[in-house]
Amino acid sequence: MSVTLEPQEYARRRQQLMAAMSPNSIAIIPSAPLTTRNRDVEHPFRQDSDFYYLSGFSEEHAVLVLLPGREHGEYVLFCQEKIKEQEIWTGRRVGPEAAPEVLGADDAFPVTDIDDILPGLLEGKDRIYACLGVRQDFDHQLMMWVNHIKTQVRNGATPPREFCALDHLLHEMRLVKSDAELTVMREAAIISADAHKRAMTMVKPGMMEYQLEAEILRTFMDAGSRWPAYPSIVGSGENGCILHYTQNNAVIKDGDLILIDAGCELDYYAADITRTFPANGKFSEPQKALYQLVLDAQLAAIEQVKPGNHWNQPHEAAVKVLVDGLLALGLMQGDAAEIIEQESYRQFYMHKTGHWLGMDVHDVGEYRVDGEWRVLEPGMVLTIEPGLYISPDDESVDEQWRGIGIRIEDDVAVTADGCEVLTVDVPKAIDAIEDLMA
Repeated sequence: MSVTLEPQEYARRRQQLMAAMSPNSIAIIPSAPLTTRNRDVEHPFRQDSDFYYLSGFSEEHAVLVLLPGREHGEYVLFCQEKIKEQEIWTGRRVGPEAAPEVLGADDAFPVTDIDDILPGLLEGKDRIYACLGVRQDFDHQLMMWVNHIKTQVRNGATPPREFCALDHLLHEMRLVKSDAELTVMREAAIISADAHKRAMTMVKPGMMEYQLEAEILRTFMDAGSRWPAYPSIVGSGENGCILHYTQNNAVIKDGDLILIDAGCELDYYAADITRTFPANGKFSEPQKALYQLVLDAQLAAIEQVKPGNHWNQPHEAAVKVLVDGLLALGLMQGDAAEIIEQESYRQFYMHKTGHWLGMDVHDVGEYRVDGEWRVLEPGMVLTIEPGLYISPDDESVDEQWRGIGIRIEDDVAVTADGCEVLTVDVPKAIDAIEDLMA
């Protein structure tokens, strides 16, 4: 299934952004830099999400410029020239000549000419929109262009009067997904769900964690996803208590729980799923008790995902269920309301219940507006991921609980009348997991 976004989607975004910019302004967005892995080898290139959101262009060494109201074209792109000798070494390029047809640019120039051309586009503008403070090298280059204009003031040049953070406008746009974006995210969720189900059916004690990771990556690629959205977490036994464990180099033992947090990236959109299951296919009684508690908390949190509720309501619902359950199991003592107020539950549950999801796995968008929790709106996508992590060294609890780490995570889209769980295909009920693994 092809889910690549149409060029019209990128054009609509550029127009929406320019409509929100002030008159006589300019927006400048650079591509992501190449990052050295070691010596003369680079990490695989992944385009900057803001840049790709507005362009659909995946090449490095490029700069996107938007000039609302410009008579000769509002969308200007600087990119690498199409030079055959260089393409032999580093791959095919679009090039400035083809960029108008392929990418919808009104004008395109070689990026090597940017120092000569961009100051002229900046000159006379009242406001520059840019994501300042993200890349120090580009901030420096931008200031050099502005300072060049300042040297020409006696000749009548007018430098820009102010800088404005582009992030506020652009990230508010990215927070609410279009129907086309949700279609891509549903497909990413389906692929990622298949990978988790494959891991459940392939696992056996004695495997290495990274062998299970390999099965997940294989499923992603077989389905058309070239990359994971983030480094996969495959934590068996005590490793499941490490929130961002990515070494994945331990032997999976009989009796271990395995916590897998993995999702694919599809056309620059992320899925993010966590499931926890027994290596031998059967939960022990302590594992079952804690797992059901986390599942109950997750289901309670998902019920709170609907328009009009605020961002923190799912977290509040999850915490209440977890605290009541921890008291019932004897892992905590005291008054539930006091435990919640003092956040002493963080001994076992130390993170929030979710985050925004989109082009970045921890996606952009403010969680508070004017000091208040943001109200959920249709088109927003978030994760719901409560967990419990009982440290193997925690002598305050009975030994049967120690070393158990559990997280259950789904991707949830806010709809007009409630929510849609995009990752519903992965089993999470105890019986359903044990049946699949059998």
